[in-house]
Amino acid sequence: MLDAPPLPHCFTPEHEAFRRMLRDFIAREITPHVNDWDEAGSFPRELYARTAALGLQGLGYPEELGGTPADLFYQLILAEEFARCGCGGVQASLNSHSIALPPILHAGSAALQREIIPPVLAGERIAALAITEPGGGSDVAHLATTARREGDHYVVDGEKVFITSGMRADFITTAVRTDPAQRGAGGISLLVIDGDTPGLTRTPLRKMGWWASDTAHLRFDGCRVPVSRRVGEEHQGFRLVMHNFNHERLMMAVLACGYAEVCLEEALDWVRQRQVGGMALSQRQVVRHKLMDMTMRIDASRCLIHDLAWRLQHRQAEPAQLVARTCLAKVQATQTMQFCADQAVQLLGGMGFMRGTRSERLYREVKVMMIGGGAEEVMKDLAARQLGL
Repeated sequence: MLDAPPLPHCFTPEHEAFRRMLRDFIAREITPHVNDWDEAGSFPRELYARTAALGLQGLGYPEELGGTPADLFYQLILAEEFARCGCGGVQASLNSHSIALPPILHAGSAALQREIIPPVLAGERIAALAITEPGGGSDVAHLATTARREGDHYVVDGEKVFITSGMRADFITTAVRTDPAQRGAGGISLLVIDGDTPGLTRTPLRKMGWWASDTAHLRFDGCRVPVSRRVGEEHQGFRLVMHNFNHERLMMAVLACGYAEVCLEEALDWVRQRQVGGMALSQRQVVRHKLMDMTMRIDASRCLIHDLAWRLQHRQAEPAQLVARTCLAKVQATQTMQFCADQAVQLLGGMGFMRGTRSERLYREVKVMMIGGGAEEVMKDLAARQLGL
């Protein structure tokens, strides 16, 4: 609603040209279909290839691996514009590689990178990340899935849950405990497990929101995985997981802020048209105050996120400070989304309770944003520890 110009130190004319291209593509190819895809519980697999053809799947990856080199602000734009379709399920599964591939890019062998990354960035294969377990949640250090070494293979046993793209994924970047003698963060490794590995069973999960995204429970029963599929050094995977989380949390903050703005836009359009007592709802003081409350929270969250992104891009703070700021940005943005979704549904009245409105869908999707990638209680506690409190 506040049509303020972008911060000059964040977005260049090239960034904004990319934004215009992306906004047009999403408006034509995605937004008109999200209601049908949400009701169907899926979206066409060919959408991966269509977005890959625009360089979207490979944004930020090296050209030699099929990527499109880009700085952090291009990635922010990607998230901001995908949020405009108003359907988190499509975004979550279509971009699940954004949390599955970074550990491979940062620590995988050259051979593993060449095998996994190019076909995913081309939209030919789908990648997922499997960290969360039924008994672990946000407590990554206590994961129980094991991988014991037998010659040139690991034998994996255990379970993962709430795995985005878990049903479709061809490659699953999986956190396992390779040293059962160690507890906590020690003894954890990452393996890339093929989706058709014998002993792997996948069960779809029904959810409150993100209907268009396949979400799975994975069970590993004696799955044999070549040692060459290990990402980085054995027993040293915890740091890779934590580094991965930081970027995921930043992108979730960007998305949450974008979804909040979608709610504001839909509410504003509704109250301008809706007549009550001979006048538009937008002329009622109580309604205008609600709109301004939404606008204030969105603007504050966006400024916080853009400032954080600039600091991350230019390393303008200590690592602990950046981790803390990222955690708090996610909390702030998801709370903003929660507030705006609630207010939008209230302003839409009966229509806000009907399937097919973007606000109704986003109202259902709020909680996965507040819990996924680290629940807000975990985020606040982690931020406090990073700040020495």
